[in-house]
Amino acid sequence: MKVYLGADHQGWHLKNKVAAYLAKRGYDVEDVGGKELDPGDDFPQFAQAAALKLIDEEDDSDKAILLCGGGQGMAMAANRFRGVRAIVAFSAEDARYGRSDNDANVLTLPARILEQEDDIVWQDIVFTFLNTEFSGAARYIRRNKELDELA
Repeated sequence: MKVYLGADHQGWHLKNKVAAYLAKRGYDVEDVGGKELDPGDDFPQFAQAAALKLIDEEDDSDKAILLCGGGQGMAMAANRFRGVRAIVAFSAEDARYGRSDNDANVLTLPARILEQEDDIVWQDIVFTFLNTEFSGAARYIRRNKELDELA
C-alpha cells in the first residue's frame, strides 16, 4: 500500500508528523505537497495531486491522507474525482465506518482541531483508517457504484 500525503499551510505541520509516523511503521509514503510552509497556498491543488495519483494507480489498496484547517475543503476537492471517496474523520470511529461501510480511500484530517489534541488522537484515526478493511457488503458496493455514476 502506498499512502499519498498532501496538506495546505494549515495542515503542513501535522502532515510532517503523520509522514514520520507512517515512515516509522514502514509505509510507502509519497508527499504530494506542500513541500514548504506557504501561508498563501490553496488546498485544492494538493487534493487534486493526491486524487490523480490515487486514481491513476492500479493498486486498489493505495490511500491518501489530506490535511487542511477543518478537513472539509480537502474532502470536497478530492471528492470531485471519480473513484475517490474522501471522508473527514474527527475520531477513529469515523475512520472505521468510512472504511468498512464506504470503502473510503482518502482520509482528510482537520488539523486546526487535531493539533490541539494529544498526538494519540490523530494516530488512532490514521491507524484505524489504514487498517480497517472494506466490509464488501452488497449494499455498500451498490452505493459506491451509484456514487461513481454521479460523477
